Amino acid sequence: MSTTTAPWTLVAAREIRVKLTDKNFLIGTGLTLVLLLAAMFVPALIGGGSASYDVAVTDDAASGVVAQAEQSLQATDEEAEITLVEVADRAAAETTVQEGDADAALVGEPGAWELLHEGGAPTQLDGALTEAVRTTALATNAEAAGTSVADLTSGSELAQVDLAEEDEGAMSGPLAYVLGFAFAMLFYFAALMFGMQIANSVVEEKQSRIIEILAAKIPTRQLLMGKVLGNTVLAFGQLALITAVSLVGLTFVDLDVALPGLTQAILWYLPFFLVGFLALACVWAAAGALASRTEDLQQTTMPLTMVLVVLFIVGINLDGRWQQIFSFVPVASTFVMPVRIIEGDTALWEPALALLLALAFCGVTIALGARLYERALLHTSGSLSWRKAMSLQD
Repeated sequence: MSTTTAPWTLVAAREIRVKLTDKNFLIGTGLTLVLLLAAMFVPALIGGGSASYDVAVTDDAASGVVAQAEQSLQATDEEAEITLVEVADRAAAETTVQEGDADAALVGEPGAWELLHEGGAPTQLDGALTEAVRTTALATNAEAAGTSVADLTSGSELAQVDLAEEDEGAMSGPLAYVLGFAFAMLFYFAALMFGMQIANSVVEEKQSRIIEILAAKIPTRQLLMGKVLGNTVLAFGQLALITAVSLVGLTFVDLDVALPGLTQAILWYLPFFLVGFLALACVWAAAGALASRTEDLQQTTMPLTMVLVVLFIVGINLDGRWQQIFSFVPVASTFVMPVRIIEGDTALWEPALALLLALAFCGVTIALGARLYERALLHTSGSLSWRKAMSLQD
């Protein structure tokens, strides 16, 4: 062993190397990226594309109404179109709709229009044609009364003011919830997967008695540091990869409108993720040290698993005052604070304070985890409970 190389760096490098050559890890990461891209692109492919309808008409008056409806659709979707299907009379229009050659048919005359359909006209088409008929009738009535549509409708418009949009970087509604859920899910799975990896690595070394050789050569705290930091690098690297793929994917779909609001949330989420993971990593190592066999891990890791499950479920469902309170609770803040930041519901001091509290808690859990790890590491005669491990002497 080189005297210039700290022992923990060798342990960390081994943890990283083992994981990067693990087919299950590589396949799992690849599958996660595929599912992530599918979640963004499949809805766009299935429900994507501009609105396109076929409408049967019997005369020029109906054609004019349909043309106005098309302009209305194009106000929100430039590529939307309505194709005219010219027929001789109402009977021919009915036949065209029933045989599926048109989505609907507009028949009748000004003041007595009818929209023929089978099982209901498409909602967008129905709305556009209804608005076109109303506007046409209003123009005709205004002309007969010697006035104009503008004069008749003056003062009748209701201005829309979206307060959420006025706050740059803020999002609301389903998009904010989905993004907050994604952040929470990333941390939950990373903490669970890499935490179990740390615990498994520790107990496998105990079960094979390799730990007795390692402990004779490497100080236990250096061994712990290498395991924790190696898996932290892996978890953070996987997060960075997922984040990069997500941001690139968003630029190719309509969700790219979320990018400006995501910037601040991501910049805060990264340190929260790192501190939250470190706060749990040493405790996961201690959970592995408490077990003597792989079969004991379920018992020793159950408290940590339950804490993560509860924090995840509670974190994504909180709102109002309780959401504000839990956004300052260490570890829970990793689940809750990014959601508040996405919604634009925080002042600058709030995530800063929450991060400082998480750092302080991280220091406590590292010290506690390290002490339990050292006490239980060489204990091979059965598994230890958390309470019994606390009572052991250093």
